Amino acid sequence: MINPVKIIDTTFRDAHQSLMATRMRINDMLPICDKMDKVGFFAMEVWGGATFDVCIRYLGEDPWQRLRLLKEHLPHTKMLMLLRGQNLVGYRHYPDDVVIQFVKLAKKNGVDIFRVFDALNDIRNIEVPVKTAKDCGALVQGTISYTTSPVHTIDKFVEFGKKLEALGCDFCCVKDMAGLISPQAAYDLVKALKKSIKIPVDLHTHCTSGMGPISYFSAIEAGVDIIDTAISVFGGGSSQPATEMMVASLNDNRRSTGLDLQKLIEIGYYFLELKNKYKKFVSPIAEIVDTTVAIHQIPGGMLSNLHSQLKEQNALDKYQEVLEETPKVRKDLGYPPLVTPTSQIVGIQAVMNVLSGKRYSQVSKEVKEYCLGYYGKPPAPIEPTVLKKIIGNEKPITVRPADLLKAELSERKKEAEKLGILRKGSEQEDLLTYALFPQIAPKFLKGEIISEKLEIEPESVSANITSEQEKKVAAIAVALHHYLKQTSQEISSVTSSDTILSNWKMISLREGLR
Repeated sequence: MINPVKIIDTTFRDAHQSLMATRMRINDMLPICDKMDKVGFFAMEVWGGATFDVCIRYLGEDPWQRLRLLKEHLPHTKMLMLLRGQNLVGYRHYPDDVVIQFVKLAKKNGVDIFRVFDALNDIRNIEVPVKTAKDCGALVQGTISYTTSPVHTIDKFVEFGKKLEALGCDFCCVKDMAGLISPQAAYDLVKALKKSIKIPVDLHTHCTSGMGPISYFSAIEAGVDIIDTAISVFGGGSSQPATEMMVASLNDNRRSTGLDLQKLIEIGYYFLELKNKYKKFVSPIAEIVDTTVAIHQIPGGMLSNLHSQLKEQNALDKYQEVLEETPKVRKDLGYPPLVTPTSQIVGIQAVMNVLSGKRYSQVSKEVKEYCLGYYGKPPAPIEPTVLKKIIGNEKPITVRPADLLKAELSERKKEAEKLGILRKGSEQEDLLTYALFPQIAPKFLKGEIISEKLEIEPESVSANITSEQEKKVAAIAVALHHYLKQTSQEISSVTSSDTILSNWKMISLREGLR
């Protein structure tokens, strides 16, 4: 029996994270939930990644409440979150007590499937979250962080896939965060995984290089079980291939998805009009195909931030140099896949190397910690002279990084109670919010974060139209108007004005990285 290809929709998480810095708000998600719930997606990715940070930092929105509301409005669809292994939804390793409690609360508040990955594919960094999720009764997608390098071979990926299956994962997800996987590589890897493991295989990619849809077709021919897509308005560029396109393309295929294309098109009209509301956050860099990603391997969200920050510092002429320096730094550091947090670690160092004019004359704290093993074991040995320059005579650790961390929750609870930030009825969730982001959480939990203003165009030509057909035509007219307007002006991106060396790290962390 031939199984239909299953679809995981990413519109509410990775899609808007990739294209517009994770700024979509819950009030704009809820009105379309009923229609999306009826499509028949295998799951919807709605939480995790940068959503947690952005909610409390920019939107004044409780991420836990967002999760509960989505669960309520999507009763027939599994809800998936992206979990960065021991990093959870933050940017450092958290001790086991924080990891365990976070996973338990995420399941309690609505997560059905945990997609758990580690940037270095170090199995030690995902063991605790995977075991906890399984103990809670959740499904787990054990994840392979995909990249290309001399040490990242199909055999190595399959070996890791076997470890994920042995760990008890229900699915194996190949996470191609930068859109690097070629059609042939997709076919070969999926074929090898299907031959070697019994659990279903999910391929997640981006369209950054332009190869995404073709690679999906190759993977489907090789027997992939699930693919990740986004509603077309939030698809393409550095986001996922468009859901409508993939469904339509497979309609006469032996592995047709069986999804109703008309329903998807109607959903697309909603997002077409909605996107204009967030136009100030839409990055022109992220919306285009850039095949140079096959060389520098920088994820789309990081590319747009790099471009914006260099522009802020009147150093845009260094953009190409930084792109060229990035793969060199990555090679020096043992070919880490460029995904949070290693994408920031490598990217920051590439910027420092270029702006200082002397490689590794300045080294970030994170680069040093990476070289000392505090993020896990690098895929390949770090270049010896670079390692010596960065850590001197210090010795890298060999144990699981989290083994060196002391339990935090008890102390964090005392701090939170002293600050008076644990709200009645949500004490457990508030404590985790504070434990994850102790710098910004107090301000958020006290209600001091004001949601960013959105620039809405005054000429909403469909505002007073009642006919559904006219609304659809009007939405297209609005989109066309803004496209023509955009092409007649110099495109400018809007981001923080933090200085590039001191805060480029946090900007790139919080603005749409996976």
